[in-house]
Amino acid sequence: MDKTERLFAVMDALRRHRRPVTAAALAEEQGVSLRTLYRDVRTLIGLGAPIVGEAGVGYMLKPGFFLPPLMFTAEELEALVLGSRWVEAQPDAGLAGAARNALAKIATASPEDLRDRMNDTGLWPILMRGGAAPVPVLGLVRRAIREEKAILIVYADEKGQPSQRDIWPVQLAFHEGKQLVAAWCCLRQAFRHFRVDRITAASATEARYGRPRSVLAREWREEWERLYPD
Repeated sequence: MDKTERLFAVMDALRRHRRPVTAAALAEEQGVSLRTLYRDVRTLIGLGAPIVGEAGVGYMLKPGFFLPPLMFTAEELEALVLGSRWVEAQPDAGLAGAARNALAKIATASPEDLRDRMNDTGLWPILMRGGAAPVPVLGLVRRAIREEKAILIVYADEKGQPSQRDIWPVQLAFHEGKQLVAAWCCLRQAFRHFRVDRITAASATEARYGRPRSVLAREWREEWERLYPD
């Protein structure tokens, strides 16, 4: 890549990191020498980029800095379009609408009008087959994850027997036309996985999670890796 593309790549890399990242790590990520990386950082600072840090410690963008997406590579654009179209095919009306809006914003936020290119990337997800019926509980689960508030569900087991549970949703998985909620079950005092198609009723509560979701997510991931090491 030429120097301009390289400078944009360095800024993109810094934007992805929330903590200081060393010059060595940046150089390896960009596939350049450490000397070149130092020179690029000095150039960016000279152009007004709000980069803080120093050699040997690490670099980061100043908090609150927003770098608009001025340009996309062909592969970045294809990834955005394919991912958004896959989300549009899911039975979550809120996410589907957000995906459409996001694509529209991407198309118009760039100096180059990308709408024609986005309409014909040649990539379409296999799930684009007319759309699935909306499943309102998905939006409820996503809100619970964001706000860290329990939800009350009625869940039917494989024999159809219902049980009422308070759960703390941790993750929401979409796969093969099904959705799965990984959550801490207050009834069982353990992590459980709930098939969304077996949730017959659900309602929000004002009860906070008993532990921060970040802690729950780490504990769930550790348990998953212990049970399914491969």
